[in-house]
Amino acid sequence: MTAGARKAGRKNPLLGAAVVKAVLRKRKGDSSATSTLYEGILRDLGVSDADVEKYLAEHEEEVELAIRSHGRRGD
Repeated sequence: MTAGARKAGRKNPLLGAAVVKAVLRKRKGDSSATSTLYEGILRDLGVSDADVEKYLAEHEEEVELAIRSHGRRGD
């Protein structure tokens, strides 16, 4: 991935929220705490959970690549 592609990805709030959601799905723990965290992220980014779900369905490979490229696999 080029530096320009990485920079563009950082400006995409749906990609960011989708990465958070994908990582949280893979982790076990306090679901109310992760729900509160996730809801705050959605609010801060100005996107809805429905938007994130649609983005995940359409860009699953891109989201997984973003997770792997940051050395976090969500487990």
